[in-house]
Amino acid sequence: MQHALRPLEQVTDDLWAVVRPQSFFGLQVGARMTVIRLSGDRLLLHSPVALDTDLRRSLDAIGRVCFAVAPNRLHHLYAGQVAEFYPQSKLWLAPGLESKRPDLVHAGVLSDEAPAEWRGEIDQIFSLGRPFENEVAFLHRASRTLILCDLAFNFGESAAPSTRLIMKMMRSYGRLAPTKMDPLLVRDRKAARESLERILEWDFDRIVVSHGEVLERGGRQILREGYRWLLESK
Repeated sequence: MQHALRPLEQVTDDLWAVVRPQSFFGLQVGARMTVIRLSGDRLLLHSPVALDTDLRRSLDAIGRVCFAVAPNRLHHLYAGQVAEFYPQSKLWLAPGLESKRPDLVHAGVLSDEAPAEWRGEIDQIFSLGRPFENEVAFLHRASRTLILCDLAFNFGESAAPSTRLIMKMMRSYGRLAPTKMDPLLVRDRKAARESLERILEWDFDRIVVSHGEVLERGGRQILREGYRWLLESK
């Protein structure tokens, strides 16, 4: 029996999210797409998921899909689908995706400088030192929301039993944090630390992650605690 897909849900003013099933090496981790409504009712899709009919209808009800971002080298599976349904939209890719996915027609490669299309409403930082992901973190200024993919997870009781077990083993269960595998993904600690310090300078409280639950408050300090091993490294 196929379960009904979860609807698009409003997180706060001008910010929505939708979760779809997603597995990673057999582990059910889910995938969240974040939708930001910019000035002029323009929508930006962060880490697109499959755009089924009901989801497209919900998006069309809140604005015009104009932009999409594939924020790291792993979150790209449905990035090309956006243009199929919204041919006037523009796609930006994380550094390295342009060579990994040469089939994706894109407007540009993401960097520390926000494109003119959303500059002043969304800030972004390329998290250096982690080439496996090459993630670009985003800040929605108006709602003080940090939007991440794989720099942190937030799995709790709603996760599948096998996912809860693995995340407990990885020291990333019941709290927002990276896993104990993250130090292995960091190839340049100085660069990674400096990027994280810049992210922590942003004014945010909420954190929306791609995998796990949304953290509504206290995000800045909780993220800092989760990355103490990196921030205090030499």
